[in-house]
Amino acid sequence: MIGAIMRRKADLPAKTCPTCSRPFRWRRKWARCWEEVRYCSERCRREAHRSARAGRQA
Repeated sequence: MIGAIMRRKADLPAKTCPTCSRPFRWRRKWARCWEEVRYCSERCRREAHRSARAGRQA
């Protein structure tokens, strides 16, 4: 890790998941698409789509 900048987790940007309302922090895999990231996990993303679909059918 020569040349890598070490950061504390508290210094990373954070967002709140609209499905579970929990805060989540930036991850390296989201470096290129952080602006588009809305959910903390695949499970929350699926739940949001499932509940939206159920709301339309009712």
